[in-house]
Order: sequence, then structure tokens, then C-alpha cells
Amino acid sequence: MDAVAFAPDPGLDVLRRRRAELFESMSALRQALDARTSGCLDTWSEWVEVALTELSADLRAHIAITEGPGGLHRDVVEVAPRLCHAVDRLAREHVEMSAMLERLRWRARPVTTTQDVADVRSIGAAVLDRLARHRRRGADLVFEAYATDIGGET
Repeated sequence: MDAVAFAPDPGLDVLRRRRAELFESMSALRQALDARTSGCLDTWSEWVEVALTELSADLRAHIAITEGPGGLHRDVVEVAPRLCHAVDRLAREHVEMSAMLERLRWRARPVTTTQDVADVRSIGAAVLDRLARHRRRGADLVFEAYATDIGGET
């Protein structure tokens, strides 16, 4: 019997890579937010700004790959129409998370007091929590669309 060659789906490879990049930029923001200010709020603020810029770019790329032409969401709905509400929810979350990131970016710019730092950390924690839950829902969606065992073999 001939061996069956497995060709990985290039779309899923891109999705995996983007997912990893999004996770890395979330981790970078978490590190920046958790960093000690050591009395130098400007340095802390710059670190947070750099992390926010990276995370914003990765979120935009994630949205493009999932919602764009030929994106994951379209494929999921074609394969499993029952998941259209879950896809709609994820798309709404993209709008909400983008707005949350913009709010955080706006709040992080004028960091002049320790209360400003506390506010930025609080908003940042909420953003990161929301992104983490979104990533889990996205992974669950892919699993449901492509790996659901509906049984009936016996």
C-alpha cells in the first residue's frame, strides 16, 4: 500500500503563525504593564506604548485573516453553517477589542502619576483578559467546525 502524503493547509499555517504572534504581543504587553516604574514613568510609558503598537498591529492582522476575503470566518460558515452566530460574535468582539485597545492607547499616553499607572494597568488587564477569552472562543470555533465527531458509526 502506498503511503498517503499529507499536505498541510497553508491557510491554517498562516492562522497558526498569526495566532502565535498575537499571543507573543499579548505577553509583551503583560510584561510591560507588570514592569516596575522605578520612578521613571516616561520609560515605563514608552515600553507600554511599544507593546500596544505591536499588539494593535497583530490584532489588525488577526482581523484581516479571519474576516477578510477568503478568511477563516467565511470558510467556517461554509463548512458549518450552524456556527454562523459564533462567527458573528467573534466579529463583534473584534470591534470591541479594537475600541478597548484604542482606549488603552489613549489612556497610556499621558502617564504622569502613579494613579495613571494604576489606571493603565487596570484597563490593560481587562484588554488582555478579553483577548485571551476571544482566542479561546476562536480555537473552539475551529475545533467545532473541523473536528467535531458526530458519531453514528455503530
